[in-house]
Amino acid sequence: MSTSKPVLLSGIQPSGQLTLGNYIGAIRNWVDLQADYDCIFLLVDLHAITVRQDPAVLRQRCRDFLSLYIACGIDPEKNLLCAQSHVAGHSQLAWILDCYTMVGELNRMTQFKDKSAKHADNINAGLYNYPVLMAADILIYDTQLVPVGNDQKQHLELARDVAQRFNFAHKEEVFRIPEPFIPPVGARIMGLQNPEAKMSKSDDNEGNGIYLLDEPKKIAKKIKRAVTDSGSEVRAADDKPGVTNLLNIMAAVTGRSIEDLEADYGDSGYGRFKGDVADAVVAFMEPMQARYRALQDDPAYLDGILARSAEQANARADQKIRQVYDKLGFLPRA
Repeated sequence: MSTSKPVLLSGIQPSGQLTLGNYIGAIRNWVDLQADYDCIFLLVDLHAITVRQDPAVLRQRCRDFLSLYIACGIDPEKNLLCAQSHVAGHSQLAWILDCYTMVGELNRMTQFKDKSAKHADNINAGLYNYPVLMAADILIYDTQLVPVGNDQKQHLELARDVAQRFNFAHKEEVFRIPEPFIPPVGARIMGLQNPEAKMSKSDDNEGNGIYLLDEPKKIAKKIKRAVTDSGSEVRAADDKPGVTNLLNIMAAVTGRSIEDLEADYGDSGYGRFKGDVADAVVAFMEPMQARYRALQDDPAYLDGILARSAEQANARADQKIRQVYDKLGFLPRA
């Protein structure tokens, strides 16, 4: 599937449940980008095991995420939809890049510090080396563009530094230096119960997120219970984070502007507004959920997508591994 288009790579850990925030913040952008880029969208299951996973749950979530990628509009005929663990080169290259990554660089990774605090009983070496595996994910495909949020910018910078260090050591551009892809500014979807923090797919409070597979009644119940603010005016403002979040959600699923929504609801109170937000989200989710159910009923189709993507991804990754091994002086494989 390699083309003359620039290579763009992204992925989401198959942990927790995909939220409306994941769709609006990431997957919707993927759908828009797939026509112009050679896209590789990963199920980053190797990254997921830095936290202990139930094997059966992890396996099902990978299938759920794959189905949701497609149901949301990712075309499996035009993109690689691949499980990270299906491409051995990711792990092979990660070890080599470990040998070109300085301990001091990893010590500065803020996400390691944050996750170590959250999982104090399981601070493992994989969590520490997580950014090196991410660098391997990117560099093995000669990726040119990586969509990044604030939480991943530091990891991409490390990937660039390690690639440049390897290239300099071997006096050749073995690795393409990836660039960040900053998607168009869109709404940042926050938690329903805590609108000061981003909606998370791994939140302990289920009522804080709208999950892509939530039933309509559950969606409506969560939105109607969402935290709002003092007063009754429906407007976006720093002092009204709850209402602002609901306005962002309504705008994202309807295509209407915040200004239009503010003019429509004004001082009418939160009851009518929340009810309409719930109806709009349910209507938005219904076709995607129907497509998801159809895909789940056809496991052979999903297996075929994973197999085709893995075959093509392995072919591309193996080329890079052979090039790297040659530069390192490893004996050639027959």
